[in-house]
Amino acid sequence: MDGTVLCAANHVPLTPMSFLERAVLVYPNRLAIVAASGLGGAPARTCAKLGRAAPASPALSPDSASRATTWSLYSRKTFLRCASSTSASPWPAPSSARSTRALTPPWRRSCCSTRVAKVIFVHYALLDVAKEALSLWPADENEPIALNYTSGTTSRPKGVVYSHRGAYLNSVVTVLMKDMVGTPVYLWTVPMFHCNGWCLVWGVAAKGGTNVCLRKVTAAAIFDSIARQGVTHMGGAPTVLSMIVNAAAEERKPLPGGRPVTVKAGGAPPPPQVLLRMEALGFLVIHGYGLTETYGPATFCAWKPEWDALPPEQQASIKSRQGLHHLGLVVDVKDPVTMRSVPADGRTMGEVMLRGNTLMSGYYKDAAATSEALAGGWLRSGDLAVRHGDGYVKIMDRSKDIIISGGENISRIEVEAALFAHPAVAEAAVVGRPDEYWGETPCAFVKLRDGGAGSVGAEEVIAFCRARLPRYMAPRTVVFVAELPKTATGKVQKVALRERARAMGSIPGSISRQQLGVSESESGTRSKL
Repeated sequence: MDGTVLCAANHVPLTPMSFLERAVLVYPNRLAIVAASGLGGAPARTCAKLGRAAPASPALSPDSASRATTWSLYSRKTFLRCASSTSASPWPAPSSARSTRALTPPWRRSCCSTRVAKVIFVHYALLDVAKEALSLWPADENEPIALNYTSGTTSRPKGVVYSHRGAYLNSVVTVLMKDMVGTPVYLWTVPMFHCNGWCLVWGVAAKGGTNVCLRKVTAAAIFDSIARQGVTHMGGAPTVLSMIVNAAAEERKPLPGGRPVTVKAGGAPPPPQVLLRMEALGFLVIHGYGLTETYGPATFCAWKPEWDALPPEQQASIKSRQGLHHLGLVVDVKDPVTMRSVPADGRTMGEVMLRGNTLMSGYYKDAAATSEALAGGWLRSGDLAVRHGDGYVKIMDRSKDIIISGGENISRIEVEAALFAHPAVAEAAVVGRPDEYWGETPCAFVKLRDGGAGSVGAEEVIAFCRARLPRYMAPRTVVFVAELPKTATGKVQKVALRERARAMGSIPGSISRQQLGVSESESGTRSKL
């Protein structure tokens, strides 16, 4: 190392805020943000105009800011949120993204109890919501670029601290993961408040791309935006994929130029049947896995040329795996007690653990939770998975969601995949229901496709699953619903479904494995099968 030096010439702090600065120089006249139809005719903004963002008020000058404070924005997925996330921030301190969907008072109190934001920028349509929460928001923060909250699917949301370095690195690897070349056109169906839009609020700027903003995510709006704006990339949870494949004929429009639109799917494992139908419509789905704690995407199912010759169904099954880590970190599947890696046999389950440069700095004001999550030098995800012979990881379930029936572990993801294969099923979620004999058995909540209500019974659904799964894994209870409860990030709220399953009461202990169980409809009627 003789003769080397670390100085200002060769060591500049990494920050994704530099991406827009470069885009202003390279693509000054390229559109950076475009409103999809229905956004009230908001003017498009070029890279140059976005880069000339001015402070909102003299009171918000750099001299009045402190690196120990944060600013927060209450706004839907429109220009304001995208501009504030991508460009130089209106307040020279870390941002704290906030969801505007399902913001019940308890949820707001949970997110605000850490006393984060000192300055709040509010979209006029959300002024009443902000006023209600304002008394809960005095703040204190340190050096990070952003504070993001977990989805709260299984527990109280936690504040996850992002650093400039981690956000920079994850923005770069996310762009690589999505094969973004040239100047992409990105359609925002991923909530921008969630993991800073999987870091693509910065990543799109790095490629001089255009952000197409939606106020409300619907199948019609997605197809219309793709056709009008020439969308090349988008992302979304499986609920968005289901929305696309179940779109009515009058909502669908041909993809521009006959080229595929690349979709990064995450949030939950997409069922193989949904992947097949997405590709039939012309979408190229890249499946990955990640957490708020990993700045969003952490792994993806990198495709191998030798798989091109496989039957479509087998290709879809492979694509539903979570794959391997990206360039910013390392993933392993370990026994959480011994910390030994599980064998790559596709059967032995362990906990998904990650380590690397794109992991959170910690949970804000929760040192105990931070220590627990990072114990042993790895981030413990709480997700159970197997590793296949080629090293690819496949998530089997959340450790809290695994159903244990008569001593057998049942992956609700496998049961959900069987349900999605039924032609009448639009969405499905499975939780455990108390069973006096088996402890618990699978309970399926099913949303049928439009026009399917009343045409399919619980008996048919159960029999359909039994033809595809071991008998003990098939649902014993089926509940038809108009909608599944979801978090602000589009994930199914398993907590709400588990509470509902418990409220049904325990299945009597006299029922044996040889019997089919109990079915229920949303109206509460029952029939013994």
